[in-house]
Amino acid sequence: MMNYSSKKPPPAIQADNLTVTRGHRTVLRNLDFAVPHGQITGLLGPSGCGKSTLMRAIVGTQAKVTGTLKVLGHPAGAPALRSRIGYVTQAPSVYDDLTVRQNLAYFAAILDPGRTATERRHENVTRAIADVDLTSHADALAGNLSGGQRSRVSLAVALLGTPELLVLDEPTVGLDPVLRRDLWDLFHAIAAQRRATLLISSHVMDEAERCHRLLLMREGEILADDTPEALRTRTHADTVEAAFLHLVDEATATDAHHKEPAR
Repeated sequence: MMNYSSKKPPPAIQADNLTVTRGHRTVLRNLDFAVPHGQITGLLGPSGCGKSTLMRAIVGTQAKVTGTLKVLGHPAGAPALRSRIGYVTQAPSVYDDLTVRQNLAYFAAILDPGRTATERRHENVTRAIADVDLTSHADALAGNLSGGQRSRVSLAVALLGTPELLVLDEPTVGLDPVLRRDLWDLFHAIAAQRRATLLISSHVMDEAERCHRLLLMREGEILADDTPEALRTRTHADTVEAAFLHLVDEATATDAHHKEPAR
């Protein structure tokens, strides 16, 4: 008899031959990867390599996507996914002239409209504010908050619907090391307490060490899909940054070899 309890769940995100074009340019090229459930996967690579395009494809807002992209068992962008995914863009999605609580109340009303949902919305707003540790700033104007606090408000908006998947596009960019550390502690708490899946992009390589798994990107392609430890071991490197540079050098040498004219 088969032991169903031992079966691994399908990936939270599964991409096969995923390609995105913009005009005559191929932005993402034949990507194949899987993002496991309940972990933090880092999407790392230099600015302009296609990280934001890939995240838009995953949340269903990117045009001209071909190949197969399944998210939580559905095609990316399916209506059934709207309440199951939280998406935070690079720019904080907050209104400066509203308080933290007012910002969340506004977005909660959009997500869960109707007079009968008033009490539920209030509970969700209070919970989301507590989740990001902003209860003491709930009545402060968003425009008076620090950069790290504004990032937390955007994250709270994404947490309003208790999503199963959080897609965070460079949420720590521009923050000082202490704020970055605090946000990463929060990401790990969300993954552990909610068993949520987090996909977090960054171009800061030391943040790779904070992830359970990594997707390393370069020029619209996936260089590696593995754990930080496995990548370091595979490349005989001390850090993920050194491993990434090793893989870049390998890819560059391979490209140069393929472009050499026959003699």
